[in-house]
Amino acid sequence: SVTNMGKQTGSVDSQVLARIRQQGPGTVFTPSDFADVGPRNAVDLALSRNARAGTIRKLARGVYDLPRRDPRLGDLSPSPDDVALAVAGRDGARLQASGAHAANLLGLSDQVPVRLTFLTDGRSRRVQLGRQQIILKHTTPRQMATAGRISGTVIQALRWLGRDHVDDQVVATLRRRLSDADKRQLQQDLRYAPTWVGDVMRRVASPSV
Repeated sequence: SVTNMGKQTGSVDSQVLARIRQQGPGTVFTPSDFADVGPRNAVDLALSRNARAGTIRKLARGVYDLPRRDPRLGDLSPSPDDVALAVAGRDGARLQASGAHAANLLGLSDQVPVRLTFLTDGRSRRVQLGRQQIILKHTTPRQMATAGRISGTVIQALRWLGRDHVDDQVVATLRRRLSDADKRQLQQDLRYAPTWVGDVMRRVASPSV
């Protein structure tokens, strides 16, 4: 009945909002995060109503966040990594920053890429986030073997730089940025890297002479 529908919608609304508030500012989410709360169309409605009311912010189709607020700057942009994680969904898909984004995370490039690429073992997707595009690119299990580990980011960043652009300065930067535990991880994951990348990782991980 209509009354039941109204009740159900109201309860989905309040449950969605309660969960968002519980996660706190900076959280990025998609309708599938609320699959257990109610039917998809009720969740979609709850999210769009809250976005219109200004309680949450719509970032892209089906992607929302509860923005962090800075007293001077107002609403802050979400981290692209958080957006990528939300878009990858909760289906166990793993992500690995790649290309210029990986180099940027490690301080090997100061250009902020317009296209942020993540490798994933889930579906390929694209999200336009303001001027930036977040690209999830389905890839092979071998490429994902080091996903989510520092070695994965190092392998992707070095591949993006290219053999001819990896010099002593790159090695020095990585040595400075990585902890001893990170360096041990690089040693353990040498077998997943292309040969020349493995050679660089070995230099980064070995005690400086």
